[in-house]
Amino acid sequence: MKYIIKKIQEADFGCEERPGGCGAMDLIRICDSEGRELEMEVPDADLLAQNINEGDWVYFDKDNNIYKEI
Repeated sequence: MKYIIKKIQEADFGCEERPGGCGAMDLIRICDSEGRELEMEVPDADLLAQNINEGDWVYFDKDNNIYKEI
């Protein structure tokens, strides 16, 4: 199933630092073709590596890795 990225928000750790060994994560809001929305966390590095931005269509593999639809 493919989803459109509605919003990308950096995870907020407040005055705390990220837990050790944890890469930066972003909270994304996605919407499927039937209008159902959900939120999930994805590694910031994955979004940057694939140039995924709000408004892009994406899909997930069986391991929940995110990919930009080309």
